[in-house]
Amino acid sequence: MFVVQTLNKIAQEGLQKLPKDNYEIADECLAPDAILVRSAKMHDMELPENLKAIARAGAGVNNIPIPKCSEQGIVVFNTPGANANAVKELVLAGLMLASRDIAGGIDWMRGQSAGDGLAKTIEKNKSNYGGIEIAGKTLGVIGLGAIGVMVANAAQDLGMSVIGFDPYISVMSAWGLNRNVERAASLDKLLGQSDFISLHIPLMDDTVGYIGTDAFGKTRDGVRLLNFARGELVDNAALQAALANGKCARYVTDFPGSLTQELLTNTGVIPIPHLGASTEESEQNCATMAVEELREFLENGNIINSVNFPDCSMERTAAKRLIAANRNVPKIVGQITSVLAEYGLNIADMMNKSRGEYAYTIVDIDGDIPGAVVERVLSIPDVLMARVIR
Repeated sequence: MFVVQTLNKIAQEGLQKLPKDNYEIADECLAPDAILVRSAKMHDMELPENLKAIARAGAGVNNIPIPKCSEQGIVVFNTPGANANAVKELVLAGLMLASRDIAGGIDWMRGQSAGDGLAKTIEKNKSNYGGIEIAGKTLGVIGLGAIGVMVANAAQDLGMSVIGFDPYISVMSAWGLNRNVERAASLDKLLGQSDFISLHIPLMDDTVGYIGTDAFGKTRDGVRLLNFARGELVDNAALQAALANGKCARYVTDFPGSLTQELLTNTGVIPIPHLGASTEESEQNCATMAVEELREFLENGNIINSVNFPDCSMERTAAKRLIAANRNVPKIVGQITSVLAEYGLNIADMMNKSRGEYAYTIVDIDGDIPGAVVERVLSIPDVLMARVIR
């Protein structure tokens, strides 16, 4: 029986995929085998010794102490692409809000009085809330992952010219990208050609303030910037200056929590309260994907969509399976197989993958695996986790 703790409300469509005869779901638990989480902050949480995995029902994992988990052999999963369509649809809404002063017009209308003279008042003032059409304009998409590709393709369908920049684009993303999307050789080229710019890159140490004074200096005057990735990607001081001098005509963000008070109340800023993944379908997709990842790991030891250990999956070829996670140093695999040889265990199949500082091994064994084998493997220096799956 596996115990799965939920730190946030997780969609029932996902939880229902945990069979009741093999899983117990609890809001509070002292020794869970796995944790399902959305936005709950885990950095100050004491990680139980029994904890094997954490699945984030969403893409971002800033709320999870990744280094601490890695050193304890806890595999952390996320759900890339599960909320991509929901975010894409909100980005498209952001395009419209950035091109036409819809938000300003609605705010103005709410202050009017209904009556016979309203229609005349509207006709007199509607020119204050005009804008531009997106058809024929150029959208620059920075980051061509699951969401970036969907945004680029949808913008093409809406009649926009699209230029994308991502020096690390994956093969899968490249296959899914509309062939008419131009690939920018450099960020500077994208900045100089775009009427609209949409950010879809992760927040890391070297992307904080990614759009700053230097970047705004290379954009067209009156550029419209959309940020549905992370607030800190845009430098607040540079944005304030760009809005004031006309370099940036509109800034639409789904992360207003990182804005200064001056920017939050600036009429050139459209702050959306982090609604990117706030759809019923997105929450269901994320929960389902997170649960499936946990089950595959807990029941078969396979790793899919981990952020701290390598993806490593192998079909079961024997009744018993040994898995182990370790720091990525030489001779660990040899030491594990030596332990198995000492106990006369025959290896039916085996897989080892590494990723950065960490590695992961799956070994299928013919016959039973004595408990002493796991203890011996755990005693090997730099081995962080080992267990038997039956």
